[in-house]
Amino acid sequence: MGLSNDEIRRYARHLILPQVGLAGQQKIRAASVLCVGVGGLGSPIAMYLAAAGVGRLGLVDFDQVEESNLQRQILHGDPDLGRPKTASARATLEALNPHVQVETHDLRLTRDNALDLIARYDIVVDGTDNFPTRYLTNDACVILRKPNVYGSIFRFEGQVSVFAPHLGGPCYRCLYPEPPPPGSVPTCAEGGVLGVLPGVVGCLQATEILKLILGQGEPLLGRLLLYDALAMRFRELKVRRDPACPRCGERPTLTGLVDYEDFCGLKKPAAPAADAVPEVTVQALKAALDDPARGVQVVDVREPAEYELVHLPGTRGIPLRALPERLAELDPSRPCYLLCHHGARSRQAAAFLKSRGFRDARSVRGGLLAWAAEIDPSLPRY
Repeated sequence: MGLSNDEIRRYARHLILPQVGLAGQQKIRAASVLCVGVGGLGSPIAMYLAAAGVGRLGLVDFDQVEESNLQRQILHGDPDLGRPKTASARATLEALNPHVQVETHDLRLTRDNALDLIARYDIVVDGTDNFPTRYLTNDACVILRKPNVYGSIFRFEGQVSVFAPHLGGPCYRCLYPEPPPPGSVPTCAEGGVLGVLPGVVGCLQATEILKLILGQGEPLLGRLLLYDALAMRFRELKVRRDPACPRCGERPTLTGLVDYEDFCGLKKPAAPAADAVPEVTVQALKAALDDPARGVQVVDVREPAEYELVHLPGTRGIPLRALPERLAELDPSRPCYLLCHHGARSRQAAAFLKSRGFRDARSVRGGLLAWAAEIDPSLPRY
């Protein structure tokens, strides 16, 4: 079916490109893309694919719009606070281009629904920010022979590639056979991210998708593009398909989907009581700060920029990464409460101090977020 007059006017700058033309724009209109995540990366990806006229866009996300999202997630605005991200994104995309069919999936991608969902689309684009979903997306795409356009961001740096073993390239497991240890890679909430960074990386991902649809250019198969915003520099690494890859290798040992929370070490068996990291509530922390005579050392293990942004009086800032070099500042014979943003880094810090002979090192459960929720609602949240 040909393009309508409205579509010809809308896509005029595509239609005069020899590499696109009428046939190419019809390919774009006939294509379907599933965006896994409509946050920082998903925003520019979905917006530019909708503007380009991709016929059917699927949006997968289970989160709601929060104020801290608005610094980079341009699909959403102030009126959308508290609204499901999929609903907010759909309204934005339909206003941008009413010719595009937007399908929303307000759910978490899991091994129970991934194959059925991904099978409905031609191309999958990974805009997620966690390792279990990245491995799940990769594995489902390999099984279903769907291109997986990958992107990731952190602070001032980003990565982009195309994983598609059925097209001769590697899969995500060829590049990262094993996930990093839990907690070793800070999230954007812990490490921060430059607001425009996902715009750059997401636009690169959208570019790769359009090239795949059109069959034009050289896709990032077997190549990992690295972007350093501070240096304004791109680098490229070759990524070869691993013949021993358990998912896409010559003799794959993984043929179905697995428990990805367990694979990424996020489901650990209960530790023996002797090895467990003790925790205290924010109420116990308040009691210790209100009564310095109790002799409790309270150490905030967030990064200096986080500590400067907001901290509790009576706490000492020592970043988790600097703890080994600054142990002499702490007294191992006194109780030590470890505090962070939401409790993950403080557990690592408490376990470390315990291994170094501190008799009473405890993590503050829930961190500053719990303090703001239960003790002082006026505390700034980020």
